[in-house]
Amino acid sequence: MPQPTDIKLLQKSRRLEVSFDSGETFDLPCEYLRVYSQSAEVTGHAPGQEVLQVGKQHVNIDAITPVGQYGIKLHFDDGHDTGIYTWERLYELGRHYDDYWSDYLQRLQQAGHQHPDQPPTDLAELL
Repeated sequence: MPQPTDIKLLQKSRRLEVSFDSGETFDLPCEYLRVYSQSAEVTGHAPGQEVLQVGKQHVNIDAITPVGQYGIKLHFDDGHDTGIYTWERLYELGRHYDDYWSDYLQRLQQAGHQHPDQPPTDLAELL
């Protein structure tokens, strides 16, 4: 499992840049990290209890706290600070960003929400 070599919080652009010893660097939006938090608030307490996170496009990270030798805790400016981002989870989120983000946008749309970065799919929305 690749280990992180550098973590940079880019607050102005609301992104977290994570580099790994595999040579890979991932540029992860704060919104993406927030909606894919491993906390019970997001994942629920059992399968099928997941809670779709809506309206997080402007969320930022206020602080990062190390958690042992295996991860970090992200403190978001919307008050969310539960859930640990292990090195394995951050790597997974980076490697699968395109698929996970696409899935999130699809789930938003299915729930009747339109993400500002998502192009309208209905002709009436274009008019």
